[in-house]
Amino acid sequence: VQLVESGGGLVQAGGSLRLSCAASGGTFSITAMGWYRQAPGKQREMVARISSGGGTNYRDSVKGRFTIAFDNAKTTVYLQMNSLKPEDTAVYYCNADLRVYYGLGYSEEEHWGQGTQVTVSS
Repeated sequence: VQLVESGGGLVQAGGSLRLSCAASGGTFSITAMGWYRQAPGKQREMVARISSGGGTNYRDSVKGRFTIAFDNAKTTVYLQMNSLKPEDTAVYYCNADLRVYYGLGYSEEEHWGQGTQVTVSS
């Protein structure tokens, strides 16, 4: 299973970006997906998560500015980021908790994307 991210880039403060993360390959079901970020010299932190049932949670600093959502097929997760601030600058990573099916069995797995850079200039 692969997670392929897109949508990062450079934007001025107050601007918007939308990140996408598509899960593909193999046979799987999604338990939850989310976005994490890591700024230079800092630990990776959760930004937003969404469960297969649609429940969401956000870190406090992005509430009201960021929105996480699935596409209709629930194989792609989006992060709409509005009113961006310089402190949002980081590498953003997609994360997925999956049930991956192998023959007659399955395993519960966590997968990560390769990361996409988001830079917000002041």
